[in-house]
Amino acid sequence: MQTVAANAVPETWAGDAPTESSSPLQAQYPWTKAPFICSAPMRLISGPDLAHAVSDAGGLGFIGAGVIGKDTKLQEIQERIKETLTLFAHPAQTKYPEDVSPFGIGFLVVGGPSEDEAYAAVGALSMPKPPAAIWLFPAFDPHMLQVWTQGFRAKVRSKTKIWIQVGSVAQALEIAKLCRPDVLVIQGNDAGGHGFAHSASIMALLPEVDDALKNAGFDIPLVAAGGIADGRGVAAATMLGASGCAMGTRFLASEEANISHGYRQAVLDASDGGVSTVRTDVYDRLRGTAAWPPGYNGRGVANRSWWDSKVVDESENRRRYGEAMAQGDLAWGPDGRATTYAGTAVGLVKGKKPAGEIVFEVREEATRLLLKGARR
Repeated sequence: MQTVAANAVPETWAGDAPTESSSPLQAQYPWTKAPFICSAPMRLISGPDLAHAVSDAGGLGFIGAGVIGKDTKLQEIQERIKETLTLFAHPAQTKYPEDVSPFGIGFLVVGGPSEDEAYAAVGALSMPKPPAAIWLFPAFDPHMLQVWTQGFRAKVRSKTKIWIQVGSVAQALEIAKLCRPDVLVIQGNDAGGHGFAHSASIMALLPEVDDALKNAGFDIPLVAAGGIADGRGVAAATMLGASGCAMGTRFLASEEANISHGYRQAVLDASDGGVSTVRTDVYDRLRGTAAWPPGYNGRGVANRSWWDSKVVDESENRRRYGEAMAQGDLAWGPDGRATTYAGTAVGLVKGKKPAGEIVFEVREEATRLLLKGARR
């Protein structure tokens, strides 16, 4: 699919183009526009097409590497990186820096791969230019995140910025002290997929983290994640102190997301996200992906798998889940059984669009609201 350059304003996208900003993230990623928007590295959903479309629209796109050795083999990650680099290789794309690749890579640090295997995926032999960012999550062992951070900085050149995702004030302070990350992603409880089973929304969490870090002497840009799906959420997070925003659920409905039609349709059909989604470990147990740190679970659309977990034993529920997964797209939705990870903002996702158009529209709406607020 043909993408639209970030500085182009198609006639179908009404309004003025957003203005530049001198925020810390714009300084790190000079091709991006304000307010800063990135796509979350959703396990295997965020592939080359999505990462390219988001960065090409003035955001920062991430590809999801998942868990090396479990989700993907090292060679598969390297192929995904090469494919992404090819998308950015067009001669006309001169807006990007010469010393860094304009996308990020997200790794799930939940055991299994060694740090050397992760380094190899983004090392000099795999990439002529290092990635703009490495996103690490979760903190199964905070010291393992420290090892990964130090290793990447030693072996993958200093241009790559280290992003670490956290979900509480205490965790933010611990990771700041241990890892000295370039960016902290503050994930609120509204986020889809995995995170803390018990945490606050970014409405309360982000400013408390911001205060705690500043009181401890840290000046780290914060990216808000969880419950953001339109310009109103981006504008609100900006006023709370965020230097940028990450969206995951909104990009599930993008044309570039690597998901099935059934999954995407279940997201589009969902509404009233605080009621239609639940935080649970049921889907991890049914899928055999339960190797998450204590205190973590995943938010997804409630369906028969979740409801049946209350009335049948787990072996029977797992059998029903397996049978449903053989039904293709019929396995999704509230009457299905397939895992539909999505956040509480799912009801704000109204239609399938190209990812670049999503970035532009969300950024434009946020800009209008922030300017309106300033005039007030």
